[in-house]
Amino acid sequence: MSPSGPGEPDDIGGPGTPGTPGGTQPAPERDPGPDAPWPSPPPSPPGLTAWRFVVVFGTVSLLMDFVYEGARSVTGPFLAHLGASAAVVGVVTGAGEAAALGLRLVSGPLADRTGRFWGWTIAGYALTAASVPLLGLTGVLWAACALVVAERVGKAVRSPAKDTLLSHATAATGRGRGFAVHEAMDQVGALIGPLTVAGVLAVTGGDYAPAFGVLAVPGVVALALLVWLRARVTDPAAYERASRRSAARAPDPPGGAAERPRLPRAFWVYAAFTAVTLLGFATFGVLSFHLVTRHLLPTAAVPVLYAAAMVADAVSALATGWLYDRHGPRVLVVLPLLSAVVPVLAFAGSTAVVVLGALVWGAAVGVQESTLRATVADLVAPGRRATAYGVFAGVMGGAALAGGALTGVLYEVSVPALITVVACVQAAALVLLWRTQASDT
Repeated sequence: MSPSGPGEPDDIGGPGTPGTPGGTQPAPERDPGPDAPWPSPPPSPPGLTAWRFVVVFGTVSLLMDFVYEGARSVTGPFLAHLGASAAVVGVVTGAGEAAALGLRLVSGPLADRTGRFWGWTIAGYALTAASVPLLGLTGVLWAACALVVAERVGKAVRSPAKDTLLSHATAATGRGRGFAVHEAMDQVGALIGPLTVAGVLAVTGGDYAPAFGVLAVPGVVALALLVWLRARVTDPAAYERASRRSAARAPDPPGGAAERPRLPRAFWVYAAFTAVTLLGFATFGVLSFHLVTRHLLPTAAVPVLYAAAMVADAVSALATGWLYDRHGPRVLVVLPLLSAVVPVLAFAGSTAVVVLGALVWGAAVGVQESTLRATVADLVAPGRRATAYGVFAGVMGGAALAGGALTGVLYEVSVPALITVVACVQAAALVLLWRTQASDT
């Protein structure tokens, strides 16, 4: 069946339709051939426009970032309050991050196989929303450690399915802009959460129970909004189907429920590019270590600088998202360039230069958290997209861990050596980015 032309409706038939006796409504057709992997079209379009879907989903993420970023901002002090040593805090938080990334290798393929993307998304958010307030009710270290890890498991459960649902709507809004708006809203929650927890702790004299308890409110609101969104838009893939037909474009390669081909070569080259650029990316932990140990900034000012970096994150996500929709993946060339500049500025001896370096770091994170994810949706067909997001998260997590260790060790050895190595790594990333574009043509 030929795609509808510009301005034409997707449905056919009705009174006076040519070729139907008496203008009767013909039976609905199901697309043959290349369109077969798509599930059967729903009887009615989604109850929200694609942009409203993105904004409501972004609001859910904002509220849940409020919850878990608020909790994570005091995880270390809270565990220490219960008697944990520095080693225990390190092991527990490290285990949580490993679970948040590693388990996506399981949840992604399972979401693809079951097709229950809404179920996985709601379950993951529910686990996080329940785990955080319970932290305020426990006075036992082992239970608190289990809840810290459980919150991170919730992120692993929902993330591949959530990104897949969002990717369908961004096919209509523009991949880059859709993911960018979602990331910007994320950062609003990431700012409000820690500030709220800090305020409650200040008012209550350091009582963690009400600080964690207040986070139950945005969690409940987020879950209610998510259930409402699922009722209004039961099949977000309809956005992508409609976008492809209205644009008169060829559909994706097979990848729906009926067929599950291997992830394309371009995806693996792109994953390699991502791994390499993150391998040469310094963490904020190393940046803040430099700031405090060199007496460039007081410890109390570090969270303020981090908040400013998150503002740069949001602005960068919006800017590169818009550029991505106009110019495609070539806009990602900015990520290795920003990453190479970070150590030059952030490990300088001047406070003003180091602050500028932290803002550049935030801008690079904005690209990582938005435009990198948007590109995955363009490289992988819908039927394998959750799997791809799970694999991609695993690659990013492993590379970020290695990159943090590499830059930390090199910082102890020599800052000029750190700058040189990072520059070489990012040059290699640029080559892989070029190979990604070549593989996709």
